[in-house]
Amino acid sequence: MLFGALSNRCALDSGTYFRDDARQVYGRNLSMRNWICWLATMAVCAGSVMAAEPAAVTSPDGKLALAFACDNGRVSYSLRADGKALIQASPVGYEGGMLAGVTRRSADAVWTPIWGKRASVPERYNEVTLDLTTYRLVARAYDDGVAFRCLGGAGAERTCFAFAGDYTAWFYNGEHHNLGPETLSESDGRRMPPMTVKAADDAYLAVLEADLGNGDPLALQTKKGETAFGVASKPSEAWRVLLFGRTPGAMVDSHLIELLNPPPAEGLDFSWVKPGVAVWDWRINGAQVDGFKYEMSYPSWVRMVDFAADNDIRYLVLDADWYGKEFNPQSDPMKGGYAGDAKKLIQYAKQKGVGIWLYLNDVAGRAYPIDQTLKAYGEWGAAGIKYGFMKGTPQEKNERTRMITELCAKNKLLCDFHDGPVHPYGQMRTWPNAVTRELCHAQLDAHRVFLPKTFVTTVFVNMLAGPIDMNNGLADLTQANRVDQAQPVPSTLVGEAARTLITFSGATVIPDIPENYRKHPELLHFIAAQQQPWRESRTLSGVIGEHIVMARQAADGAWLVGAATNEDPRELDIPLGFLGAGRYEALVMEDGADADYRTHKESYKAAKRAVTCAATIRVKLAPGGGACMLLTAVR
Repeated sequence: MLFGALSNRCALDSGTYFRDDARQVYGRNLSMRNWICWLATMAVCAGSVMAAEPAAVTSPDGKLALAFACDNGRVSYSLRADGKALIQASPVGYEGGMLAGVTRRSADAVWTPIWGKRASVPERYNEVTLDLTTYRLVARAYDDGVAFRCLGGAGAERTCFAFAGDYTAWFYNGEHHNLGPETLSESDGRRMPPMTVKAADDAYLAVLEADLGNGDPLALQTKKGETAFGVASKPSEAWRVLLFGRTPGAMVDSHLIELLNPPPAEGLDFSWVKPGVAVWDWRINGAQVDGFKYEMSYPSWVRMVDFAADNDIRYLVLDADWYGKEFNPQSDPMKGGYAGDAKKLIQYAKQKGVGIWLYLNDVAGRAYPIDQTLKAYGEWGAAGIKYGFMKGTPQEKNERTRMITELCAKNKLLCDFHDGPVHPYGQMRTWPNAVTRELCHAQLDAHRVFLPKTFVTTVFVNMLAGPIDMNNGLADLTQANRVDQAQPVPSTLVGEAARTLITFSGATVIPDIPENYRKHPELLHFIAAQQQPWRESRTLSGVIGEHIVMARQAADGAWLVGAATNEDPRELDIPLGFLGAGRYEALVMEDGADADYRTHKESYKAAKRAVTCAATIRVKLAPGGGACMLLTAVR
């Protein structure tokens, strides 16, 4: 029997949530291996499960329950947390599949990532597989969410997310402030994941996808007045994911998306992948100090490399125009512009222990053989590439992103994709060199204003999909003399430093000149102390659109804490229970009394104090501001 009647809102024949192109046939046949497995399962299970009998899978802790039912060739699912319905009976999969068998398995392992939010990640789940006559549906339940995927199958995908209430939601919105908060019934038309949902004070969800392969990235569709969202993208074999947390911070700390992706192929070595902080040449252009004018040229690059080396900063990113005008198809990414200087700089920086990233625009990436270009960069000794302005449909961009990522791995290059990239879906497990992408309104992008509320919303929405490149960490909020971005930044100095820690990224790109950082030695020390890979990460508190407090343990064992607020000032108590036993020295940095994002006051105060894990530190955040702490063990 069905778990309740299917909502007319979600039924395929209503036509409400599916574009015409999504009705076409995009399914793939089962591989030979899957076909053999299916036949074997059929042989074992045929006759043992009635076609309409439901199947369910629960999380290892027993708190989440994902239930399936089959009736007349249609499958539905529902989700409950702590016994309460969050997703009511919703269509899933394709038409015409009669249930023939059910198999189960469980996993209890540990993933040790090359880099990530923590050094060790439990991988525990229960899995159920429904073998249907036309496709296979696999579902997993973890303690922090559930996921299901359809293997094989053909026709239009019926999958729908019919929420059990008119909850509050936020959505990814390209290089603009997020959509939301809005009630589900207020949403109308196409919506893009990540989609973050507050169902109750102790129940949060996020709609995402994992292990997409070369398919069409997930898109959602709804109609005003309804609380159900259908899949508007082409069918794929990706995992459809419902992340769960009792706080929004619990979802920020999750590794579920990565865990749903396969490990690297056997024989691939990623020991060379080193995440870290990077200085950047794009926003320094035009700044003048002590008789020196910063430009995107070799003397300025050397100055930036020397600063990075002096402060144990791992990388320098060379942005557009280093090989000629980036949108000119005649600009040769291997020989044009300052290519000779770039090669010379890479060797100079290598002697200083600093890696060089190279920008590559899609124009040059297509006008010249991409495999030869990336091979050349690898031979030069570059550390990575920042790829910009990729063209094409979402599926075409996804396929090209995957191709470039694999070529980068072959040539030992990290990669960062900008300018409307495909959302992450856990690639960093399979391809650890995929360290970040600009799936956000980056702080200094174009001439749009990045408001404080943008940051404390984005980290609970966009960042759930994976690492993002947001370009925080300014040390001069006036942006005086800059060629591209001269307008003041609505933030505070301490808030800027805190954001560099809070944002999860394998490349933390900071945008200011050395002299401005040296004016604020405590804040520079905080940024330089962000030595990855992280041993541990914990969101200590947070409210979507209001504030967040993040703690991360660096590779050397030091703990760092960053707090950020929206336009409202606030005081926060930060318990230090995450510390180990013993005594610590805490360097606490707070906004000054007159700091305010509206008046661009750059004042702050710093003080040291002795603490233990039993201590609680109260910090005061100015409007649009933040607080930072660096905690080191006292030997």
